[in-house]
Amino acid sequence: MHETFHTNTAYHHQTIEVSDGHKLYVEQSGNPQGIPIIYMHGGPGAGLGKNYQWPFNPLKYRVIGVDQRGCGRSSPFGDTKHNTTQLLIADFELIRKQLGIDKWIVFGGSWGSTLALIYSIQYPQFVISMVLRGVFLARKEDFDWFLLPSGCAAQIYPEAYEKFSRHISDKSSSDVVCKQFISLFESNQASKSFAALKSWFDWEGYISRLIAPNVMMSDLSTDKQIKSLALLECHYLLNKCFIEENYILNNISKIEGIPCHIVHGRYDMVCKLEAAYSVHKALPQSTLKIVNNAGHSMSEQGIANALTNIMNEMFEIGGNA
Repeated sequence: MHETFHTNTAYHHQTIEVSDGHKLYVEQSGNPQGIPIIYMHGGPGAGLGKNYQWPFNPLKYRVIGVDQRGCGRSSPFGDTKHNTTQLLIADFELIRKQLGIDKWIVFGGSWGSTLALIYSIQYPQFVISMVLRGVFLARKEDFDWFLLPSGCAAQIYPEAYEKFSRHISDKSSSDVVCKQFISLFESNQASKSFAALKSWFDWEGYISRLIAPNVMMSDLSTDKQIKSLALLECHYLLNKCFIEENYILNNISKIEGIPCHIVHGRYDMVCKLEAAYSVHKALPQSTLKIVNNAGHSMSEQGIANALTNIMNEMFEIGGNA
């Protein structure tokens, strides 16, 4: 099928109050009568990107986008006190009820794939199907892959890892790395704090594509985007994403009956391909597209083509493929 990338503008936006004083920005685009999709963005803390709806035909799908707690247009910005995986899952379920949606497609990439899997495990009766990109299972091995000098990311990008880790002295464990960065993020010296936030942000941005960018991602982003992603991502990794070790694979039998489509770049340095393969092997009704000329980013051509094809083909058989 020919790949089609769609332009999709929001037809409705609102703020929905959830728990602990948080107010989440929620927008809808596409066809109000179309197949509902909940789009779970990455990070944690990345917020909704520009034109994130391009895989979804606006005539066929009703796309619900949410800025998760502490980021984007949600408030309070940068809050970590009431920001856990369990609360995010509860937020999505509250939004589903408030919007009057019986069942929806759950679409998530990177950290969004983690949330998509956990939401589906907890609420399988409300999930039509799952679409996952760059699967992240939030295990110790996944944290170490991303944060340690012995991790694959650092081994492939040693010069970038050196820049990322120059602010800290102890790199003996993922916990220790995160604790030092959190301390820097919370420094009273604004220049010291922002330099650390920027380093974290640029580390992920630099290793996200098969071909490293010519400019640092922080040069193309706002200070708010830099802060929310670095701060919230570090907060979640320090707390092991608020789930038990190997929680997803230990509970994946609960979603064996849900169709699932997985796309993962062969050379993803942020999230291990093994994670996507493990999910695929555990789910009889899943497909796995390994994109050989891609890394982690949703915007890489091969990943973009694969996601758009999945969404086009899924609609043709009623969203149940």
